[in-house]
Amino acid sequence: MNLGEKVWQVVNKWNYFSKDTVGKQLVRAADSISANLSEGFGRFHFKENKQFCYYSRGSLYETKTWLQKAHNRGLITNKDYSALQNNIETIAIKLNKYINTIGKK
Repeated sequence: MNLGEKVWQVVNKWNYFSKDTVGKQLVRAADSISANLSEGFGRFHFKENKQFCYYSRGSLYETKTWLQKAHNRGLITNKDYSALQNNIETIAIKLNKYINTIGKK
């Protein structure tokens, strides 16, 4: 299951106020990671693809920040927080490796 879906499952259990403030930001940031990768992959030129990968990486770190805020505010269990942070770290490594291959022959 991808990060966006896991985040959705966690946020969906929150109360209205938490969903409306931190939750929406967290879900949007997490969903934006894969959306930007998809859009970049669909672009004609490799430079555009690379640019959208940078946007995706920005969204990844935004997701990390919102997760930290949610954890600090008691919205996420330690178990969920650790699992999601580990997932983010794995994605970051893979995304950076992918970015470094774009445009190379």
